[in-house]
Amino acid sequence: MAMDLLQAGVDRSVIALWLGHESVETTQIYLEATLAMKEQALAKTSLAHGKPGRYRPTDQLLGFLNGL
Repeated sequence: MAMDLLQAGVDRSVIALWLGHESVETTQIYLEATLAMKEQALAKTSLAHGKPGRYRPTDQLLGFLNGL
């Protein structure tokens, strides 16, 4: 719920009050960035070198990670 409020533009201190937290620092535990928020932030940056786009791991890497 806290993340939904943050994404809707509600200030962190207001979220802390609504959730009954003693401080904004307590609320911060619940406000971890979602993948969509990270992608939006990255979309606002520019690459120094390289091609834009989402990383696609190789089958070899996926096989290794699945074997862990």
